[in-house]
Amino acid sequence: MTTRVGILGATGAVGQRLVQLLDPHPEFEIACVTASDDSAGRPYGEAANWRIDVPMPDALADLDVARTEPDAIPDDVPLLFSSLPSAVGERVEPPLCEAGYVVSSNSSNDRMADDVPLTIPEVNGDHLDLIEVQRDSRDWDGALVKNPNCSTITAVPPLAALAEFGLETAHVATMQAVSGGGYSGVTSMEIIDNVLPHIGGEEEKVETEPTKLLGEFDGAEVKRHEVDIAASCNRVATVDGHLESVWADTREDITADDAARAMRELPALDLHSSPDQFIEVFEDPDRPQPRLDRMVGGGMSVAAGGLRETTRGVQFNCLAHNTLRGAAGASVLNGELLVERGWV
Repeated sequence: MTTRVGILGATGAVGQRLVQLLDPHPEFEIACVTASDDSAGRPYGEAANWRIDVPMPDALADLDVARTEPDAIPDDVPLLFSSLPSAVGERVEPPLCEAGYVVSSNSSNDRMADDVPLTIPEVNGDHLDLIEVQRDSRDWDGALVKNPNCSTITAVPPLAALAEFGLETAHVATMQAVSGGGYSGVTSMEIIDNVLPHIGGEEEKVETEPTKLLGEFDGAEVKRHEVDIAASCNRVATVDGHLESVWADTREDITADDAARAMRELPALDLHSSPDQFIEVFEDPDRPQPRLDRMVGGGMSVAAGGLRETTRGVQFNCLAHNTLRGAAGASVLNGELLVERGWV
């Protein structure tokens, strides 16, 4: 039995990735796509300036784009995947949840709200139980679930694997692909022959979101992890794939071999979009690399390498495909877990 789903903000970069992932999905059927009022009423094939590296699905090209409002979305579409800009998501997503829709959202609004699950399914899937708290506090029939920022998703799984050694602090330096800024986010004159050493709002997300993701849900709230994170975020001239260098300090002694074992043993899930190996650890010191490794696990694995011991812990590099595992794929994986656990 398939679940009818909708895509909010379907014409944008992440929205197109959602179309790519959901159209062939055996458990989901795309029944509704929404976009801005300028696109509403037009066939999706006309409204979407299709730019990703796979053809637009024929079945979607003739589907009329709906307005992103509760009264424009069919009642028999219980699950919505949101790639809305945060300002739009902040306005639109709560009324949709109040109206009974379950929203799996990539938008940054409300990620750190106390009653909103912020989840990477392999790391903290149990935080979905926060939905019960959310429904009680907000009097909703639906639910709002968030996936983290793309750069956070890259660093947190390896850090989660190190939690058994008493993770205390982490320093993160990101090298983020231009696709993370959207099609018009970075001009060619800015990025060619250059590195942009600041991405607005990015460092705050990398420093705060992991404390919630690595926290423990006690049945009433998420007790934040006390890890102290400092981040420096940079935009570089790669198309896809965020590469990050991480220095992690732990209370207990840890070797590079210990870290590699813990990362390899972090389990994947038995969900359609889950990779067989959640964290792929490379032995070669010059891996992972965006061009070579962003599609590891179909773009849904996190790659790690360059592990070496420091005086207080370990240093490593990690990589994830920022619009697949880091955005659209993360939202789809959350949707799969929501269905599996009966929230949809």
